[in-house]
Amino acid sequence: MGRAGQGIFARHGLEVVLELTPNSRAMASDLYAGKYDLALTSVDNIVAYNEGQGEAQLPGPSDFTAFFGVDDGMLSVMAAADVPDLAALRGRTVSVDAMTTGFAFVLREVLGQAGIADQVEWVAVGGGAQRLAALLEGKQAATLLNTPLDLAAEARGFRRLARGRDAVGAYQGIVAAARRGTLAAKRDQLIGFTRGFSESLLWLDANRAEAAAILTARANMPAPVAARAATALLDADRGIYRDLRIDEAGLRTVLRLRSKFAQPAKELTDPARYLDLSIRAAALG
Repeated sequence: MGRAGQGIFARHGLEVVLELTPNSRAMASDLYAGKYDLALTSVDNIVAYNEGQGEAQLPGPSDFTAFFGVDDGMLSVMAAADVPDLAALRGRTVSVDAMTTGFAFVLREVLGQAGIADQVEWVAVGGGAQRLAALLEGKQAATLLNTPLDLAAEARGFRRLARGRDAVGAYQGIVAAARRGTLAAKRDQLIGFTRGFSESLLWLDANRAEAAAILTARANMPAPVAARAATALLDADRGIYRDLRIDEAGLRTVLRLRSKFAQPAKELTDPARYLDLSIRAAALG
C-alpha cells in the first residue's frame, strides 16, 4: 500500500511487492504459475476459473480460493458526455475487461434491464486503467468502472449512467485470493498480510489527507479527485469493508449472474466452494 503501509506490513514480517496486471487473463495465468502469491481480483474470476469458464487456458485445475473480501465492486456505468442515458447506448460500443469473467456480467445485467444488452457492440479492452484510458480517448461509448476510476472519468466530464449495486443488489466485488497450495504453504504470511491490510485501512481512515495525497502521487490523480476518492473508498457503509468480510448474499448474486450468462452453462449455488475463511478468522479473530 505504498506510503500507507507506514511499516505495517514489515511489522508482520512481510515485504509486499505490488504489481498491476493488464487484464484478468494475465492475472489468472500468473497466479496459477506462482508468479504471485495472492491477487486482489473480482471474486467472479475465482469462480469462473474454478468452474472451467475462464478465458485463459490454464494447464490444470486453478484451485483459486478467496480468503477475504474488499468491497462490493463499487461499480458504475460511465459513458461519454453525449450519452444521456442507458437507452442511448443502443448501437454504440461498450467495453469490459474480458467477455466472460470479472464484472462483465454486471454490465450485461444492467444493460439487460434496460433492454439493450443485445443491441450494443461488446469489446474486451482489459483492466480498469485500460478501460478508463479507452473511454477517455473516445474508443468506446461506455464501460463499467470501479472507484476511484469512475471519479476520474466524472472529473473529465463523463456521465454516470447507473450504479451496479442499484441494478443487482448485494454483490461481492474484489477479494484477496490465492491457490489452495499457497494457502497451505504460506499460511502464516497470508495471515500477516490480512492483518497488515486491515491495519492499513485503519491508518488510512485516520489519515485521510495523507490517503488522498497517496492517490495523487501513486495514481497520478488530481488532488480534488483524490480527495473525493479517499472519501468514497473509506466510507464506512459503501466503501472498503472494514471487517474484510466476504458477503454471502453478494457472492450468491455473483453465482446467480454466472449461472445466467456463463458458458458452458452451469447452475452454481454453493458459495463455500470458492472460500477459505480460516485465514481471515485467524488474522482478525
